Amino acid sequence: MTTTAGTTADTAPPVPADPDAAVADRVLAGPHGDLRVRVYRPAGTPVAGLVWAHGGAFAHGDLDMPEADGVARGLAAAGVAVVSVEYRLVPALDYRAAGATPGTDGVRFPVPSEEVAFAFAWAAGGGAADLGVPAGRWSLGGASAGGDLAAGASLRLRDGAAPLGTLSGAVGPDGVTPRSVVLAYPVTHQELPSPSAELAAKIAGLPPEKDFPPAAVRAMNGNYLGHDGPATSPYAFPGGQDLRGLPPTLIVNSDLDALRSGGEAYAAELAAAGVDVFVTREDGTTHGHLNRPAEPGFARSLARIAAWLTTDALVGTAHER
Repeated sequence: MTTTAGTTADTAPPVPADPDAAVADRVLAGPHGDLRVRVYRPAGTPVAGLVWAHGGAFAHGDLDMPEADGVARGLAAAGVAVVSVEYRLVPALDYRAAGATPGTDGVRFPVPSEEVAFAFAWAAGGGAADLGVPAGRWSLGGASAGGDLAAGASLRLRDGAAPLGTLSGAVGPDGVTPRSVVLAYPVTHQELPSPSAELAAKIAGLPPEKDFPPAAVRAMNGNYLGHDGPATSPYAFPGGQDLRGLPPTLIVNSDLDALRSGGEAYAAELAAAGVDVFVTREDGTTHGHLNRPAEPGFARSLARIAAWLTTDALVGTAHER
């Protein structure tokens, strides 16, 4: 496991949006009905592909937000074809309110998880063949809650878990699996791991709207599940699960972010499971910095992700389970 901290001395050039990228919406026959994806094709021949899930506490966000559209256009400028997924959202909940209790109606797990996994199986299994991404070059990723969906979907794809086997052809160990996984400040555990002393000191100074106390994370995740009890599926929250055999993983954490404790713990769990992992934190950023293009951390993180996806020397190997 390699760990770095982003600093103001980083010299990676910004990745501009690609004005020549071809952008089109498609509607897939997904596992829970119509599933819209937005496809970004670079002006030239793609060198890699990424299926991407935006964040938003499982209940918010869309394909037009910078964390979806801005990230996709920036990566297209670096030669990466992107399939951005409009997965179904759970009902909104004020999870920071004291005593917030999730409802049980509406969309809940496993619907968004299955939709993200399905979109990847569609893209890597040939559904996006017209994008020209070389075989075996599709990665899977997401930000914040979308990072949880992507990480959980990587377990689902590894296992060939239903309903993928019947809906999208061969997946799992003998079928299409991600070349790598890309996670930006992800939700990873149902219960937020305790922060280090260094991180605790930083988050103590955050305003309430920037903080994610353990109770708020518990309520947000319970809202995703539709109940307050423990998750009964390993695909809901990948932290603490059997992670052996997962693809090489890049984790880009925000610096001033309580959820960094989860991203760092998940990186350690991946390394302990024998998975090649690179984890970094973007200096001076707060949670969701890929949704704020005007901040310098947006360009730095986008450059990191683009380099990971397009530079073979940075990505390790998917080892045996």
